Amino acid sequence: MKRAMLTGITGQDGAYLSKLLLEKGYEVWGLLRRSASAEVIDSRLRWLGIERDVRMIDGNLTDLSSMIRAMQDVKPDEVYNLGAQSFVKTSWNQPLLTGQVTGLGATNMLEAVRIAAPGARFYQASSSEMYGLIQEPIQSEKTPFYPRSPYAVAKLYAHWMTVNYRESFGMHASSGILFNHESPLRGIEFVTRKVTDAAARIKLGLADTLPLGNLGAKRDWGHARDYVKAMWLMLQQEVPDDYVVATGVTTTVGDMCRMAFDAVGLNHMDYVKVDPAFLRPAEVDVLHGDATKAKVKLGWEAETAVEDLIAEMVEADLVRHRARMA
Repeated sequence: MKRAMLTGITGQDGAYLSKLLLEKGYEVWGLLRRSASAEVIDSRLRWLGIERDVRMIDGNLTDLSSMIRAMQDVKPDEVYNLGAQSFVKTSWNQPLLTGQVTGLGATNMLEAVRIAAPGARFYQASSSEMYGLIQEPIQSEKTPFYPRSPYAVAKLYAHWMTVNYRESFGMHASSGILFNHESPLRGIEFVTRKVTDAAARIKLGLADTLPLGNLGAKRDWGHARDYVKAMWLMLQQEVPDDYVVATGVTTTVGDMCRMAFDAVGLNHMDYVKVDPAFLRPAEVDVLHGDATKAKVKLGWEAETAVEDLIAEMVEADLVRHRARMA
């Protein structure tokens, strides 16, 4: 039986990846930082019904010694580094923490694998935010990066360190440059979930407006359930490499709002209000991915249309709020 270790196991991607790996017969271990609340930390795993099927081990991305001990104890075949301070807006308020966790934390993981589990295959969660001020209309693995937030800068550092460890030490280390991917398990602070949650609350009479920032920003949105399959496929290849993972379709925030409110029979223009407080200091206007390489080499394609994704998220938020009202 293969063993996989995940950082960020309690997040959206960690939960869906854990489910996928369990279905494939893996023994799944998750690194759990003790600063997290034990009462709510496994909520996403519980949503998928797998909270009793994964194993947890103490550790923190900022503590190399804990990483090394975790590698020695678990002896993983595959390591997926999904842990990060992952909210872009927060990265301007906490740039040092973001750098330590999202950037240096990945290097700690690479060092721990190199020292204590050299045979393990390593996956780094890179981000389309690294493209930032886009240098090409559609972004591929060859598009130059231009990060526009402390989060994106930290992710870029982690990305290039992964490349460096692969080339310097011969590690089987791959990065997935994932474009925006969402699901009912997305954190409430992210714009898609903020929108679907608001649509559900307004439909149920629990709210009356939705304040947002840049409605014209365009993103390439896919389903996290689809995207974790690409992560796994990368580590099944003989040769490690970096891959863009995207749908190839862009949608504005405004159109995403329309989809969410359509799902509950409401007109989004009656409820969505632009609030300058939600604008980024440096905006990323468009992200549009070219996943041709992933299709050709991994046999991967996105399976879920953005309209279906948003409808699924709205329905999940309706279920949540109705349960609280009962």
